[in-house]
Amino acid sequence: MTATVGISSTHPKTMPADHAEIPVWNAENWFYEDFEIGHKIRSLRRTISEGESQQFNALVLDMHPYVSDQIFAETEGLFGKRLVAGAFVFSAGLGLVATNCVNAFSYGYDKLRFIKPTFIGDTIYTIRTNLDKQPKYAELGLIRSSYEVFKGEGELVLYCEHIQTVRYKNGRPADAPPLKA
Repeated sequence: MTATVGISSTHPKTMPADHAEIPVWNAENWFYEDFEIGHKIRSLRRTISEGESQQFNALVLDMHPYVSDQIFAETEGLFGKRLVAGAFVFSAGLGLVATNCVNAFSYGYDKLRFIKPTFIGDTIYTIRTNLDKQPKYAELGLIRSSYEVFKGEGELVLYCEHIQTVRYKNGRPADAPPLKA
């Protein structure tokens, strides 16, 4: 990818000039034209702890016995142990490959599927793949990427597609189809 990092967000007028000159960590300024179809990135791995799983459940008021009741999970549950809430796997998995692209805005998610259960203590990682792009609006095109979250040594647990609106670098591409009303 030929995109630059941090350029459009490194000159804030609200801080000392010598600080504003330092590139901002994880603040890409990719444009629609910079996204390459087929480009993949892989995250670092992270292990989901009981504490953060319970904090997430408490935050979103998810007290389902599969995620919050050890005795139920072991004696009556289908898996014999507590699950990590799917919403947390989704959030953590996407967060692992999230970037702070100052030219992109979330448009939505499609095809969200929880393929296999994730348990407390599982280690996950994510692969993001740019699937396609299409011009959409006068100033923004759509980028569609898949997110595959794996646990352990490559067991797929979650799949979804993220659609983002992304600014054009030099205005709407000349070969773009006409805008729909």
